[in-house]
Amino acid sequence: MHRLDSQTLSEDQKLLDATASVAESLFERHLAKTKEWFPHELVPWSRGRDFEPGQEWDPEEYALPDAVRSALYLNLLTEDNLPYYFHAISWLFGEDTVWGAWNRRWTAEEHRHSIVIRDWMTVTRAVDPVVLERARMAQVGTGYAPEGKLSNTCEGVVYVTLQELATRISHRNTGRLLDGPGQEVMAKVATDENFHFLFYRDLATAMIEVDPSRMVMAFETQVKSFQMPGAGILEFARHASATAAAGIYDFNIHYEQILAPVILRHWRLESLTGLTPEAEQSRDRTIAHMKRIERVSKRVADRRDRQMAASSH
Repeated sequence: MHRLDSQTLSEDQKLLDATASVAESLFERHLAKTKEWFPHELVPWSRGRDFEPGQEWDPEEYALPDAVRSALYLNLLTEDNLPYYFHAISWLFGEDTVWGAWNRRWTAEEHRHSIVIRDWMTVTRAVDPVVLERARMAQVGTGYAPEGKLSNTCEGVVYVTLQELATRISHRNTGRLLDGPGQEVMAKVATDENFHFLFYRDLATAMIEVDPSRMVMAFETQVKSFQMPGAGILEFARHASATAAAGIYDFNIHYEQILAPVILRHWRLESLTGLTPEAEQSRDRTIAHMKRIERVSKRVADRRDRQMAASSH
């Protein structure tokens, strides 16, 4: 974790104070729009049976493409990292007033995601439970703390906005490759993630109005350093490569469905006014970097489409 200097802490607190009323409204909107649901009602318990100690997992019991298993593995272990995300949000916002209330509610909803995905995967035997548990122990035992990559509250809000949207996309795209209860489970989780994304996106919009220069510089940092959901998980690179090849989450999706619609269109990076000279330079660098990302993402999409077309013949 960064130890912030007194000036940064002061600027962060001013920003939080200035947007607390917006956060309260967004939290009230969230509570009004979310609907109660129960993990146990989505799990096909009748398909389950006991696991004998030491029993080998048989992938043939639930036929799935390896890329979908990789996506499920990453999706669940990302949710399992909840203690560290809670800590990061607490570090960013503090634990008082609306900020603490939001973090506790968010944590309760995210924990529900790990419950339902794990129960469904265990009952259906979709993923090797031994591999999954060992990876969970490694992930939580080591601790992937995103706040270690953040320098201030502005960067944190940008990060969690992009992270929630990326997670929503990954969950929903994974669900589309499942059937029956699995599809419903992932759709429910993705819907929650979308509400989380909207809270952070609109909070960031309010913060842009208060302090556009610091937010623009946060855009640059996060656009350049953001990692796909699941970074820090055992064998992340191998599983991320598989999910990218299957079109579940890849560089093209990252640009077309996250960076462009949020940074450029919703937050209107190119047309923001009232910036300091330093922020103007930061904006120029970010726009140039995003143009490079766009070019690379199109090549990635073309290669993926060719590979999929070849595999279908």
